[in-house]
Amino acid sequence: MARVTVEDCIDKVDNRFELVLLAGHRARQISAGGEITIDRDNDKNPVVALREIAEETLSPEDLKEDLIHSLQKHVEVDEPEAEDVPDVPIAALTVESVFGADTAPAGTADTPDAPEVTFDALSEEELLAGIEGLVPPEKSDDY
Repeated sequence: MARVTVEDCIDKVDNRFELVLLAGHRARQISAGGEITIDRDNDKNPVVALREIAEETLSPEDLKEDLIHSLQKHVEVDEPEAEDVPDVPIAALTVESVFGADTAPAGTADTPDAPEVTFDALSEEELLAGIEGLVPPEKSDDY
């Protein structure tokens, strides 16, 4: 059984903390059934991982890249670009133009008696007067 020390591996990986992360990641790969690149010699997975790093049978850069990918939670997916939709002024929209004449929801058909609704004609005073007229909800004993 060959002994492996941190000094054997530190030449390959400059940072001791990074070495621990890489060796731990490789040991988990071996536990999950990953292919071993050296003889096991009754060594446990962390020792095998360190020996692989020390003997350079695995590239530390490849291990580091694989570790980063295993920790990523968001995978970027190329999505198709959105189609250019022409801008239509809101005033030009009607119920029929949005839903179609046959599929308009019940009770939304434009009638001659219905006043034309405009959204930008409300003044601040009218808004405050409308808010003052609101009735607060009744409190219940459920809380």
